[in-house]
Amino acid sequence: MKKTFSVLIISMLVLSLSAQEKKVKTGWKFDGGLPAVTFDSDLGFQYGALVEFSNWGDGSKFPEWIDHTYTEISRFTKGSGIYRFMYESKHLIPGVELVSDLSYLPDKANNFFGFNGYESVYNKDWMDDEVTDGSYRSRMFYRLERNQFRFKNDFSGKLTGEHIRWSAGFAFQNFIVKSVDIEKLNKGKDPDKLLPSVETMPGLYEIYKNPALGIISENEADGGWVNTLKAGVIWDSRDNRPNPMKGIWSEIGIEVAPSFMGNDWGFSKMFITHRQYFTLIENDLSLVYRLGYQATISGNAPFFYQTQVITSRLTGATNEGLGGSSTLRGVQRNRVVGDAFFLGNVELRWKPLYFTLFKQDCYLGINLFYDFGKVTKNIALPDNLESNFNDLFKPVPVKGPGDVFSDYFKPGTEKFHMSTGTSIMLAMHQNFVIAVDIGKALNEQDGNIGFSIGLNYLF
Repeated sequence: MKKTFSVLIISMLVLSLSAQEKKVKTGWKFDGGLPAVTFDSDLGFQYGALVEFSNWGDGSKFPEWIDHTYTEISRFTKGSGIYRFMYESKHLIPGVELVSDLSYLPDKANNFFGFNGYESVYNKDWMDDEVTDGSYRSRMFYRLERNQFRFKNDFSGKLTGEHIRWSAGFAFQNFIVKSVDIEKLNKGKDPDKLLPSVETMPGLYEIYKNPALGIISENEADGGWVNTLKAGVIWDSRDNRPNPMKGIWSEIGIEVAPSFMGNDWGFSKMFITHRQYFTLIENDLSLVYRLGYQATISGNAPFFYQTQVITSRLTGATNEGLGGSSTLRGVQRNRVVGDAFFLGNVELRWKPLYFTLFKQDCYLGINLFYDFGKVTKNIALPDNLESNFNDLFKPVPVKGPGDVFSDYFKPGTEKFHMSTGTSIMLAMHQNFVIAVDIGKALNEQDGNIGFSIGLNYLF
């Protein structure tokens, strides 16, 4: 069974609990950084770091910066990684906020659980090499390799009144999708830990793209270019951005992938997000929630793009799901994939401790959360899938408890996927926020416990 170990090293050399006046910053300053030190028995060692810098100008808008950069370089020794540079500016284009992101995201073992939530069966024993009943297939059974290049630019500006803004953007993205490189992942492993090849033990991706089934078509099976244009309207009455205590942030928009941009597919999607923040105890305790809906409204999006969660502003290295640290914490990443979905998050946010660290004003936050979501429109499957599936596996069954249609598909069973958990937040000068999330899926079909370390509040 795969084991993952994470080490987060935060050295606290100066800690003062006495109340102090907030320090106003000016000019460019180093916000903070975080080392990436992990080990995964299949992907290898991860090493690297992320750093943030902000330009505070003359300090008149503190704690709001006028320029901000985020750089992350981290990789696993067997090829996965994050190579990302993000730049934000509130003055480079007069009256316009700009977010520009340039990233390369190789992922040698990206999660793939099929389509339409619970209508695709998840069998954890098929990935567990410690089970003794002979059901184990491969630790990579629910995995594929996906390498993503992304150049994304988001813009927003005042439309009318105090709170209404316009948003727009464009993105060039290339996805390379293929089977997991078993030979590379097997390098250096003990004989009893070797992964079987996809030829002798095909994973779910190999089964889905089999021409006899027709679930994933040949023209999308290997990835391609998805270049998009986006436009929308935003209502923003939050009192601050890093951790709002009151106000509303809502948006509605459309993203299109037109043929004239060199796309391999043409489609459009609409997205709606509503966030609201309520103060329970001034400065210290708040109740917040986020609701989201996304749907394909024309054309057919390729299967590998259905995991992308669209917003007017990219806030992390990835924004995908449902499932994972940015959507349903504790639910396995990309467990819930459909042609339309509904998402909800509710959090109780408490700041019990204020202190000074490295001469910076800091606080410790503790959140309790409840996440939920479901597919509201299925990705269409072939009408004759069951008969084709049984015909495919009847003559040459795959090792395991049996390959029948019900081992993989349970039509009509989709319902809400739910998780709950807690987050620990360490914030420096209100803007640099380290987040540690621990979530528990409430249905074993979604996994068990998820743990992640990253930056910023979820919303």
